[in-house]
Amino acid sequence: MSSGSPPGATRPGRPDPAAGRRFRDLLTAERRSAALYAGLAEGATGQRREIFTELAKVERKHAEHWAGKLTELGEPVPGVARPDPRTRMLSWLAGRFSADAVLPYVERAEHADAGLYQHDPAATAAMAVDERSHARVLTRLRNRGADEANHGGGYGDDPKEIIRREHWHRGDRSGALRAAVFGVNDGLVSNTSLVMGFAGSGAAHTVILFAGLAGLLAGAFSMAAGEYISMRSQREAYQREISLEAEELREDPAAEADELALIYRAKGLDAEEAERVAATIMKDQDAALDTMAREELGLDPDELGSPWSAAFSSLLAFTLGAVVVVLPYLFGSGLAALVAAIALACLALFAVGATIGLLNGRTPMRAGIRQLLVGGAAALLVFGIGHLIGG
Repeated sequence: MSSGSPPGATRPGRPDPAAGRRFRDLLTAERRSAALYAGLAEGATGQRREIFTELAKVERKHAEHWAGKLTELGEPVPGVARPDPRTRMLSWLAGRFSADAVLPYVERAEHADAGLYQHDPAATAAMAVDERSHARVLTRLRNRGADEANHGGGYGDDPKEIIRREHWHRGDRSGALRAAVFGVNDGLVSNTSLVMGFAGSGAAHTVILFAGLAGLLAGAFSMAAGEYISMRSQREAYQREISLEAEELREDPAAEADELALIYRAKGLDAEEAERVAATIMKDQDAALDTMAREELGLDPDELGSPWSAAFSSLLAFTLGAVVVVLPYLFGSGLAALVAAIALACLALFAVGATIGLLNGRTPMRAGIRQLLVGGAAALLVFGIGHLIGG
């Protein structure tokens, strides 16, 4: 192989260790993708199950391609391993909450890999097309909704049934999950830094404990109040948009029908079919308002968000993170409590970072270490400041 030979090309009759390693890595990656889509399919129904199953089938076909490349090199083909932690976690979340909770992370990973095989001489042209297609399919699943993903089910169904099938893609469960993780992180970093600052000043055990509890309560209630006000304002704004849409439907239903038909034409229907679907939906005022809210405003009238639920979730997430460094001072004091608090905080920082890494498709170890270094540096800095002031 000359110095200008493309990656993956091999010299006849000679082993190529680098190509073998690359093929094994690609084989493992495709098997993981197949396992993930299979896991998503298990927790889905209808057209969504069929789509995820088809994606898993394509990924298994890609894996077979790389297994064949290893065989051509005379390299052993590894057996199918147990799904990795990220795959198990995302599959569990999809089964527990719905695919909405994980689609953004899977979509992000697919877009990052969309050009993976574009210039790879060892891959087929069809594989490059498949990878780009997967990214687009996931984007449509998350953003465009069941009118495209469930097109095989037919637009001739009852309008309310069409709307019911669209519910899955409008929820904000993925956002709630992400907010929960970062809420825990906020509580952990801020209260660890606060407690370390008092510990560094040489304050008494009771003072450190009070500071930690005060930081926990103040931060948790502040987060809850802020989230309540934010969600309440957002909900009121959404309700006003829906009420204005209802008024437009009452005053000029023909114009709204034309607008809805245009929306469906933009989604790929021909003019006649789009007008038929719009006319069918407009026969039911409730269905028309629900559909216009979803299609024109991008809102789900049934899932505008609960201010109280958002406030409680923020309070709980912050508390879970903030309580970690307080626990040792509830049961001990002095150097032992300080060492225990540092150890627990380090473990928690690493765990939060690793979790964020898993959700984002990054290496958990690297993400955990990064989070530990960043959070630890903040706590160490405040500890030093406290020591200087206290001294």
